[in-house]
Amino acid sequence: MRPEEHASAARALIDAERMRTQTGLLSLAYPGITMDDAYAIQAQVVAAKVAAGDPVTGWKIGLTSRAMQQALNIDIPDSGVLTRSMHFETGAIIPAGHFIQPRVEAEIAFIMGADLGGADITRDDVLKATDYVAPALEILDTRILRTDPATGHARKVFDTIADNAANAGIVMGTARHQPDDLRWVGAIVKAGDTVEETGLGAGVLNDPVESVVWLARRMAIYGDTIKAGQVILSGSFIRPIECPSGTNIHADFGNFGAVTVEFA
Repeated sequence: MRPEEHASAARALIDAERMRTQTGLLSLAYPGITMDDAYAIQAQVVAAKVAAGDPVTGWKIGLTSRAMQQALNIDIPDSGVLTRSMHFETGAIIPAGHFIQPRVEAEIAFIMGADLGGADITRDDVLKATDYVAPALEILDTRILRTDPATGHARKVFDTIADNAANAGIVMGTARHQPDDLRWVGAIVKAGDTVEETGLGAGVLNDPVESVVWLARRMAIYGDTIKAGQVILSGSFIRPIECPSGTNIHADFGNFGAVTVEFA
């Protein structure tokens, strides 16, 4: 893609979020789109948010489960950017119409106590740099159509990455823990009185810590680092749960804590 095409695609995504509508599949409009193109578009969208007074607060890692990677025919995770406006407290009521097609996923959030960067980052480096971990819900949204109505083509990983890896919000619990054996941290996620999903942290690259390792190493390629104080959503260990208006989500992480959110 040409630089002017990156800019055009970024504007379409910015307008879609502002007007609470969806734009067409970028993978159809630009058949030659690559991963680098998708991240370049994402970066322009984030830059516009920062310029408008919405600073970066962290990162999200997606496509960490084997099932999701197979569904999109890739073998690596993807990443997106958190900004200040995306943060909600547990128990928050999301106003009707705030998102387009919200969904939620259960995750473990890492809050960093020190900078973390470099191509040779190890698991031990992540543990040393982590201040604490907490239970969290990620709110997903789709500023790009999931399926093109005319052709039936489904969105591809390039569409998802350009759309900030589908990230739209984070709801973090109040419990704080040291990052010990996160493979066995699990959650029972209910919508109303119905258990929709259950899962274990091991669903995230076998260990959520390894997810943060991947992010730090990927960022090093572009000369960037994870900063102290930033929040890292390490990846979901459940499938996304649709949250139409009136949905009340309760994620029970057992001894690890709980997170709730309601969509008005």
